[in-house]
Amino acid sequence: MSVDALRLNPGDDLRAALEAGGRTGFVVAGIGSLAQAQLRFAGEPGPTHIAGPLEILTLSGSLSPDGAHLHASVSDASGRVLGGHVCAGCTVRTTAELLLAPLPSGTLSREFDAATGYAELTVKPRC
Repeated sequence: MSVDALRLNPGDDLRAALEAGGRTGFVVAGIGSLAQAQLRFAGEPGPTHIAGPLEILTLSGSLSPDGAHLHASVSDASGRVLGGHVCAGCTVRTTAELLLAPLPSGTLSREFDAATGYAELTVKPRC
């Protein structure tokens, strides 16, 4: 398996940086710190703002030109852990160190799924 490393800098938006450039593949791991986070918790219609500083404990997800599906767990200064769907507004505090597993362009996309009501991952066979 081929992997790429990516480092994000202070002030970068975690989600926007991963969606930039139309990457296709998976986020295998991520660690670092956030100045603030916007996470959508299970079953909630929108994100919840979490004030920092925060440590990124885990980050994983899928990337396609149609968008990203990312989940993270973060801890605050007292060690309280929260996790959920990564939304825009997760601002890197000092660094974010990411391990990406790229796939050939066109192998992943997001298409509307009537059963869930969301644009879900569609895997296309490699040629």
